[in-house]
Amino acid sequence: MALAALGQLNVEELPSWGSRSVDCFEKLEQIGEGTYGQVFMARETKTGEIVALKKIRMDNEKEGFPITAIREIKILKKLDHENVIKLKEIVTSSENEKDEQNNQVTESNKFKGGIYMVFEYMDHDLTGLADRPGLRFTVPQIKCYMKQLLTGLHYCHINSVLHRDIKGSNLLIDNEGKLKLADFGLARFFANDHDGNLTNRVITLWYRPPELLLGATKYGPAVDMWSVGCIFAELLHGKPILPGKNEPEQLNKIFELCGSPDEINWPDASKTPWYNNFKPSRPMKRRVREMFRHFDRYALDLLDHLLTLDPNQRWTAEQALDADYFWNDPVPCDPKSLPKYESSHEFQTKRKRQQQRQNEEMAKRQKLPHPQQHARLPPIQHVGQAPSHWHGPNHPMNNAPPPVSSGPSHHQYGKPRGPPTGPNRYPTSGNQSGAFNPNRGGQVGSFSSGPYPPQGRGPPFGGSGMPVPGPRGGHSGYGVGPPYSQNTQYGGSAAGRGHNRNQQYGWQQ
Repeated sequence: MALAALGQLNVEELPSWGSRSVDCFEKLEQIGEGTYGQVFMARETKTGEIVALKKIRMDNEKEGFPITAIREIKILKKLDHENVIKLKEIVTSSENEKDEQNNQVTESNKFKGGIYMVFEYMDHDLTGLADRPGLRFTVPQIKCYMKQLLTGLHYCHINSVLHRDIKGSNLLIDNEGKLKLADFGLARFFANDHDGNLTNRVITLWYRPPELLLGATKYGPAVDMWSVGCIFAELLHGKPILPGKNEPEQLNKIFELCGSPDEINWPDASKTPWYNNFKPSRPMKRRVREMFRHFDRYALDLLDHLLTLDPNQRWTAEQALDADYFWNDPVPCDPKSLPKYESSHEFQTKRKRQQQRQNEEMAKRQKLPHPQQHARLPPIQHVGQAPSHWHGPNHPMNNAPPPVSSGPSHHQYGKPRGPPTGPNRYPTSGNQSGAFNPNRGGQVGSFSSGPYPPQGRGPPFGGSGMPVPGPRGGHSGYGVGPPYSQNTQYGGSAAGRGHNRNQQYGWQQ
């Protein structure tokens, strides 16, 4: 398949998609599992190339092909960017294929066969990597990952695609330090006029923005940017910052951290469908700068603008890429300078934690000492200091085969910093004040009584038939998405400061 020129959508299709059998691949190891099916690391027998095979689950389909998979395939065939996962082809299996979980043919799969999506293989996902015992990211490393995340998301947004499930397990990383957005199963085309209603039952709970929790059905790219803010704070803080158990508790945690909505910080909050059911019983002050005062001032400023209650004032991906955080020392490192690690997917790290818990229970019964519980560590703050574990024998893959090449980069990592702070620095649609009172206190509030509203718009996730995920999710990041407009082309790197700062895209309304 011919690749599109840099900054353009890939509109050509492989004529042979679906014509090859899955027997062309040798399954090596399972690296993911969820309601959608299973994901395997596999080797193409003819070329030896390592890929990821995602089996599309057909059990719940009485007839036809899952609409979520159709959306996923369509969007991934169109998008072509170095920070978006590449769908290589579709392959099929013979009728009466056995299910890998129970090694028998299920009645629902009888005479259907199997369908697999073939992705480029990525060595890690961000959650699996961050959860490795003893591993600590450096600040330049976090900046490198965040810059790639924002660049890929900016490309999706200007091409009218909402991801709608940004979280650590859906951000894949290879051993060349390249980060790619994955799992477009909940992704959706959005129109510039915002006339259509979209489901609010999307985005994993811990990363879901307040407007969706309050029932909004008209929204845009700002929902993804809230998730980015949660990821950013999680990387710097060393653990998830808003771990709610259910929707009301999630809203309560958001308001305790970001303040309760009012006519100043979110004028349209009272217009959301469920506002009266869940408005706090008493005012709460914003405490972002107080809670994360250990962050440096540039990180705090970026986080403040990402975790803004009002989606109309929340920073866009383009604005975030222009933040001081990425232009002050220590600057983002070159992805290829990052160390190589053993494969780390959330599916694998969860299995290891389960095994650790079993060992601890056995040790308790036998009254033997057991290893200390693993906790994620915050990043190393010293500029230029490499973590000692990078040089140990267990973490870097010194003898590993080279990862699959992810193509040339258009990032300019040695680029001179832009002009100093001055007027008109950010687009007029953004929050220009840039200042929250750092001395604001906090009050613990509660919601007025009332059950959480019923789902209303059919099955979870807009009729996909997929159940609502747990608070943090738990499936692999190889995923799917919808149709979208091809009218807007990606206009080069958005990471450069001063790049059309006042340009208004159709979705900035």
